[in-house]
Amino acid sequence: MAALAVELGLAPGSPVLRQALTHSSYAAEHEVESNERLEFLGDAVVDLVVADYVVGRFTSINEGTASVIRSRVVNEDSLADAARALGLGDLLLLGRGVVKERGNERSSILADAFEAVVAAVYLECGYEAARDVVVHRLEGAIVSASRASDILDAKTRLRRWAEERGLAVPVYEVTSSGPSHDATFVATVSVGSLLASAAGPSKKRAEVNAATAAWEELNDA
Repeated sequence: MAALAVELGLAPGSPVLRQALTHSSYAAEHEVESNERLEFLGDAVVDLVVADYVVGRFTSINEGTASVIRSRVVNEDSLADAARALGLGDLLLLGRGVVKERGNERSSILADAFEAVVAAVYLECGYEAARDVVVHRLEGAIVSASRASDILDAKTRLRRWAEERGLAVPVYEVTSSGPSHDATFVATVSVGSLLASAAGPSKKRAEVNAATAAWEELNDA
């Protein structure tokens, strides 16, 4: 754990880092605090860092595309991969039952631990240090997501998702408000039991943004 602390710029005996690596199962057995509160904070920090990086690096993309990139990066699989790259699995403090179940290899536990570790860096060293950790570990995933062939075609992606599940094609309803030279359009898309809305400067962009919002809801479900 000391080597990880030094790599992250923390004190070798950092109690916050130890807490970040303490799973709730271990905490219950030893009556100490788990990493759940740190994971909650780290989730927000990672989300902000990725959004900050995407907006700063890809200056020509719209908010809908940026949102899709972020959702493809800030998820269990990529965060777990980042945790594995840091070697967190070997350092996690787990309860006996979770150890037997090889919980240190479970993506959900690893992803939560990565977020908790980011929170530890944020609390002890500040936002810039936490940002460096997140960008260093997730930059490849961000760039890869930005280059995906379907990144700009949320409507097609949503339609294919519906077709694969035997659902009717998504239906879009668009309303507008404001003067004709500066109108705001709001699109609502419905597909199956899913309903999502988003605004945009044009009918087409509002529909794309609504499809993006629907896709995010599917990924968060």
